[in-house]
Amino acid sequence: MQRAPIDGIELEYEFRGTGEPVVLIHAGICAGFFRPLIEQRALTSRYTMLRYHRSGYAGSDRLPNAVSLAQQAEHCRTLMRHLGIERAHVVGHSSSASMALQLALDTPNAVQSLALLDPARPAVPSALHMQMVNAVVEPALERYSAGDKPGAVDTWMRGVCGPDYRAALEQALPGAVDQAVADADTFFGQELPAVARWSFGQEEAARIAQPALVVLGEHSIPVFRERRDLLLAWLPNVETFELPAATHLLHVQKPGAMANALAAFFSRHPLPASPTLSALGH
Repeated sequence: MQRAPIDGIELEYEFRGTGEPVVLIHAGICAGFFRPLIEQRALTSRYTMLRYHRSGYAGSDRLPNAVSLAQQAEHCRTLMRHLGIERAHVVGHSSSASMALQLALDTPNAVQSLALLDPARPAVPSALHMQMVNAVVEPALERYSAGDKPGAVDTWMRGVCGPDYRAALEQALPGAVDQAVADADTFFGQELPAVARWSFGQEEAARIAQPALVVLGEHSIPVFRERRDLLLAWLPNVETFELPAATHLLHVQKPGAMANALAAFFSRHPLPASPTLSALGH
């Protein structure tokens, strides 16, 4: 991957494909989540896919203090500008769906459309939300605080992605679990607190005019369906898609079906004019 200077740090990034720009913001805990997706011809034959590692993940530099979701959104926008991308389709998965929403709020002219895959927020206090906190979030944080990073990652992934997550990840992304353990300080120490502090509700959602596709994995845990339903009620220009036979791992498990759904969504909401490859810095 190439490297770009962003606000005093460097982020890793790569391009695939040609056509309208699509920016992929990866979810927490696994920097390589989008690697299977950018191999799909349904996307790369029509779109220029930009995948990058957020601060503190894989080879991207880590900031020493707290990093808010607004800062994550600003990193994304600054990287886009650095690479000559003024406006793009933006894809976020889980916690990064919140970053994509924040980007649309802060710099709406940079976002053509939003694809929100199993969004981690918003969530109003509910029985399902508290069930996830008690069964997954708190036990994972307890293991992390005790210095057991592999145990914290395993607890989180089992609770969010299901007991068979390791086989699915290692088949599609060899070494992903080890990388997740290496990045545990970023996820548990910076990202989860930032997600908990993020404020987003119906008033903020009403300001997002861009077309949005909210994706749910057919076998994702119930709290993601609840979050999907909130966004369907709140966002003014929204569509939904349920990815068959998929857990929260979504495009890791079913990259072809996910690529087809995204390509169809993007094609319904094209940019006014497609930038040239030279304008995208590659």
